[in-house]
Amino acid sequence: MGKYIELTVSNFEEVTKEGVALVDFWAPWCGPCRMIAPVIEELAAEFEGKAAICKVNTDEEQDIAVKYGIRSIPTILFFKNGEVVEQMVGAASKQAFADKLNALL
Repeated sequence: MGKYIELTVSNFEEVTKEGVALVDFWAPWCGPCRMIAPVIEELAAEFEGKAAICKVNTDEEQDIAVKYGIRSIPTILFFKNGEVVEQMVGAASKQAFADKLNALL
């Protein structure tokens, strides 16, 4: 069973620099963030070995949120080889996330 990767300043670049990564910027107090949390976990299992499914707690990792200009959460950034190639703001369906990931793979 795949598990999403909790990103911090110390591992962010290492995890996102190669291949495809979905990064969910969230916070514990954010209702829509909690709503999509199970979807992120399902994607982590389904895309294990194909894409990195990650989460950044914006309360704890403000430097990362500032670096990527995160103004509202949830914001989902899609990385390919270290570059941001897509962005989604707000809750979306599992299929919407999966379609974007599949398009990048």
